[in-house]
Formats: sequence, C-alpha cells, structure tokens
Amino acid sequence: MPITTCVFDAYGTLFDVSAAARIAADEPGRDELAACWHKVANDWRLKQLQYTWLRAVTGDHADFWDVTQNGLDWAMEANGLDDPELRERLLALYWELRAYKEVPFMLAHLKAAGMNTAILSNGSPNMLDGAVSSAGIGEHLDDVLSVEDVGVFKPHASVYDLVGKRFGCAKDEVLFVSSNGWDAACATGYGFATAWVNRAGEPVDRLPWTPAHILSDLTTIPELAASL
Repeated sequence: MPITTCVFDAYGTLFDVSAAARIAADEPGRDELAACWHKVANDWRLKQLQYTWLRAVTGDHADFWDVTQNGLDWAMEANGLDDPELRERLLALYWELRAYKEVPFMLAHLKAAGMNTAILSNGSPNMLDGAVSSAGIGEHLDDVLSVEDVGVFKPHASVYDLVGKRFGCAKDEVLFVSSNGWDAACATGYGFATAWVNRAGEPVDRLPWTPAHILSDLTTIPELAASL
C-alpha cells in the first residue's frame, strides 16, 4: 500500500529538546549552566526517557510533565546546579521549544501532496498544544495524538494503535518518523514503515528490529513518503 499518513514523534524529532538549556545558558548570569549546559540537556533528556520506560514497565503511569520535571531535577543535581530560579526558567522554556528549521516546509510539502500528518508523542495534550503553537506548525498537522489517551508510554503497542484508530489506515500506509532509534525500531516491529532521524550519528540500537530508513534530518521525508 502507498503511504497515506506521516506520523512524527515530537520531542527531539520536530522540536529541539536541547533548546531550553542552550537558550538559558546564553542569558546573563548563567555562568554555571553555560559551563555544562550540553551535559545538562543530555542528562535531562536521558532521564526523561528512562522514567517513561520504567513507568511503562511497572504500570505506574504519570503525566509527561511530571516525568519531565523529575528528569530535570536529576540532571541539575548530577551537575551541581542548586538553583530554584534556574529550574523554573528551564521548565518555562520547555513549553516554548523551537522546531528544527526544516520542519515547517517539510510538513507543508506533505500536506500539499495530500498526506495525513500527525504527531504521536509521550507528551501530554497541553504540553503538545503549547509546543505546536509556539513553533507555529499547527496549520500543517491534522492531529496531535498523546499517550494520555491510553495511559502508557511508548513503545507500548497501544500507543501506535492510536494512528489507525484516528485515520482509519492500515499499518503499512503509515510512515512513522522519530529521532529515537528505539522508537523507530519498535514501530518497525509494530508494522509501520519507519524513518529514524539520527542527527547525532549514533549507533543503531541492538533490538529485534531496526528502522527501515536512517536520515540525518527531516528534509527528505516528503520524497521518502512518496517513494514507498
């Protein structure tokens, strides 16, 4: 079946999750953060993801905003940052994450080609609404799907089920795109066509499945979708 529906992970895929720490580090009086912002950003993201996996396995679901705060608290402590005002600033910036520069044109190209477009994310609806609005990409999306509808984080199959329920499409009509190698790999196992946006040039995860396509950014997604 040809691809009819392109679905994107949000954080790290459409939205630059390092932007909060990077922007805060450039502000006056942030010398401590400036010295370690890259590590803070990486630690924050890693713990955020690890906590979603642990909660999915144990069945102890929580709002993604709680998980995001937990991850930041760990990252700040690990990097010796005891600064409540900085914490609040970083959390505020997380609601205003920037989209990667190629995102608006890429989504507009997909819509012009007649594709369904959507986000499928661990994020809670209000977080995703804020990010989509801040990035100005809402006009290019048919829907924003959140794991809150099923109460478990990715890569649980019930999350990927949301796409077919929303668009009435078969699995092989979906191109699923993520910056997380494990997410793209698990979506491959689920039955989606997949693309891993590997901006950092990381190794492929050792899992039973691998992403079908590996890209350095999102620029060629419209061409890929049209070719499948």
